[in-house]
Amino acid sequence: MHALLNEIDAVPAKSVYGRVQSVQGLLIEIAGPVNAMFVGSRVLVAGGLRGDIPCEVVGFRAGRALAMPFGPLEGVRMGSKAWLQLSDTTLHPSRSWLGRVVNAFGEPIDGKGPLAAGPVGYPLRNSPPPAHTRSRVGKVADLGVRALNTFITCCKGQRMGIFSGSGVGKSVLLSMLARNTDCDVSIIGLIGERGREVQEFIEDDLGPEGLARSIVVVATSDEAALMRRQAAYLTLTLAEYFRDDGDDVLCMIDSVTRFAMAQREIGLAGGEPPTTKGYTPTVFNELPRLLERAGPGAGKGSITGLFSVLVEGDDHNEPIADAVRGILDGHIVMERSIAERGRYPAINILKSISRTMPACVEEDVRPLVQKARQLMSTFSEMEELIRLGAYRRGSNPEVDEAIAYQPALETFLTQNKGEATSLSDGYADLARILNSADADQETSETDSSESEYIPSEGV
Repeated sequence: MHALLNEIDAVPAKSVYGRVQSVQGLLIEIAGPVNAMFVGSRVLVAGGLRGDIPCEVVGFRAGRALAMPFGPLEGVRMGSKAWLQLSDTTLHPSRSWLGRVVNAFGEPIDGKGPLAAGPVGYPLRNSPPPAHTRSRVGKVADLGVRALNTFITCCKGQRMGIFSGSGVGKSVLLSMLARNTDCDVSIIGLIGERGREVQEFIEDDLGPEGLARSIVVVATSDEAALMRRQAAYLTLTLAEYFRDDGDDVLCMIDSVTRFAMAQREIGLAGGEPPTTKGYTPTVFNELPRLLERAGPGAGKGSITGLFSVLVEGDDHNEPIADAVRGILDGHIVMERSIAERGRYPAINILKSISRTMPACVEEDVRPLVQKARQLMSTFSEMEELIRLGAYRRGSNPEVDEAIAYQPALETFLTQNKGEATSLSDGYADLARILNSADADQETSETDSSESEYIPSEGV
């Protein structure tokens, strides 16, 4: 009843419309009651081949409103009416949305019927909570992935980026996290995804149990830039609703780069000057406004954000990756060279970091994690010489120790897609590896020292 009353109140007392004066690419110029419009207001352009086309005002020029469409512009002609939509861009989510798949407008696309509206409206472009009212990050979040739980530990309310080139296994890692992370609710935004992969992700990766506690927001790569951008806003809006209800929410967006590309298209169409790699200034303004919405709230709820970043050309210093890395609370780096040798997930532990470590790790396991990192670092420094056979065993005791541990550590970091490992089991497995390797190394050293006194039987 509350939702119905809100809809009735939103019905305008009168209709206001302008007319289309020109169409240039994806930009529509509208003349008429420009004073009644504002940046972000919605207009409905009549005459499209697939029906009326919803648009959003993105700017003004020479006394005309500049709008971009949420759909294809085929059928629009000079003089078409552009009706001003006076309702604000708010959403009324409810718990009945769990288990559903929606588009950027919050409309169901899974064929399971309409969605029930909640009593409270949430704006799509909400502001993050004031910094002085936010709680601190909570306890450690169990992600179910050994490499992350052990070496890149994440807390509830933390925001992490997954940086990867194309085809390195980023989406598979996200599916593992969506299925295995210990949380109350999962909100998953698939921004600019391939349409073929959406159903595979929902049925195979997420599964019925994962979907039951999730809401999936989909905007495929063939949809308009405004749809892809709004899908990211909607993902955070839904996460904020459940956070305010006291839940620990896992919010995942795949990917932030496609959100930035959509904003770049909008900015260039509106006449913004391009900067590095064509990205406009509003891209770097919108990124923190989006990502800062994740994190702990003012109450007991939190949003743990895991945002994938598609690194163009495997350059981890490209503009979007560099900007996102400075905003988030840590980064997970995936490398093609690791994937090429068959280790998945292809996470480079030495280049990844969690800004809540080591404070979030118990003191009794800190030496364990530190020793394993030192061993992997030593092996990485000498890896080329070792693989070429240029290193002679016994030249450096630290390198010998790293070589002894390397096969077991490599196996520890490898995890199948359907496998899940808890936080405590990961630490126990790592301790078992280091202890057994210590014993094997001591035995090897004893055997080699004894063999030095055995005389040879001939020349």
